[in-house]
Amino acid sequence: QQEVTPKNILMIGPTGVGKTEIARRIAHLTHAPFIKIEATKFTEVGYVGRDVESIIRDLTEMAMKSLRQTTIRQYSRDAYEIAEEKILDILLPTARDQAEEQASNTRQRFRKMLREGQLDDREIDIEIAGKHPHGVEIMTPPGMEEMTNQLREMFQNIGPTERKQRTLPIKQALKLLTDETAAGLINEEDLKEQVIDAVEQSGIVFIDEIDKIAQQGSHGQDVSRTGVQRDLLPLIEGSTVSTKYGMVKTDHILFIASGAFHLCKPADLIPELQGRLPIRVELSALTTADFVRILTEPDAALTKQYIALMATEQITLSFTEQGIQALAELAYQVNAQTENIGARRLHTLLEKVLESASFSTQEDMSELVIDDNYVQQKLGELVQDEDLSRYIL
Repeated sequence: QQEVTPKNILMIGPTGVGKTEIARRIAHLTHAPFIKIEATKFTEVGYVGRDVESIIRDLTEMAMKSLRQTTIRQYSRDAYEIAEEKILDILLPTARDQAEEQASNTRQRFRKMLREGQLDDREIDIEIAGKHPHGVEIMTPPGMEEMTNQLREMFQNIGPTERKQRTLPIKQALKLLTDETAAGLINEEDLKEQVIDAVEQSGIVFIDEIDKIAQQGSHGQDVSRTGVQRDLLPLIEGSTVSTKYGMVKTDHILFIASGAFHLCKPADLIPELQGRLPIRVELSALTTADFVRILTEPDAALTKQYIALMATEQITLSFTEQGIQALAELAYQVNAQTENIGARRLHTLLEKVLESASFSTQEDMSELVIDDNYVQQKLGELVQDEDLSRYIL
């Protein structure tokens, strides 16, 4: 496996065609640690600002958070049973002269009531771990987040963790005790090893706006352009980055870079970086047919979101096929006339179409049908007037 390196990808295409969404869906389907960053946020090492190694630190932090939540869910059943016993111990302190069988029967009866929710509103006193009293806020310059985290942890670990007595309803107390117990069941060392392994073997880094750091012509020194490209080289090629969970090797992390390349071309990137992004994917601008599919096929399509939104106002909203076709054609037309912002144009058009229904609906209105006539009535003049559409749509 050491000899096999991932084939990093360079996506080229106008804004709003789904470059970021493709990478996000890949990460979601593979349950891989994923982070999206903008290349323009980083500066060359040695200058004030964030250096590129913080990408891997952020990726590791996100992977840790995700894995911790997954592990807590795995332990939730055991933790719930332990928390339940603690609640019953508080509710039913054992009396010395009470027969064991009688105590057991009472406990089972209370356990049944607790699980059925009959005791949810009853208040009890519980002891839980309190937050550390010495809350220290540390301010450091940009690019020194790692030092900030280490100092904050150091101060938090000074002195013993205090236990606090709190009076809470049983429902809330049970949840707090379950979370605390689950966190206690987790083996932190195992978790760190799993996180580093997950990041090294299946991590995905999506670098957006890579075209903005490409050198255009012969400019002077720019700390957020060529310098950043040079700093990205060892990261993409494979290097070791220090994180608070241990050393992370980037040899098998998949890097996906993307950019619109309106004002420059991929050849303007430094040659070494071009060589480290062997797969080139060119995404074409969205057509009318694409817009129709975007409005109808996804489970959470924009049209379905607006139907659910209007349902909260007791208005039955529906879109006809002709209405969706008209919206798609107008989105394509406005993109062609002004800036091409891809699928994001649909948000603006739909908001404009439903503006009057959303903000000035008559009280007796219970149904609204969006057909091609309604769309033309709301948007026709705006689309025809290029000056207006430039500012409103």
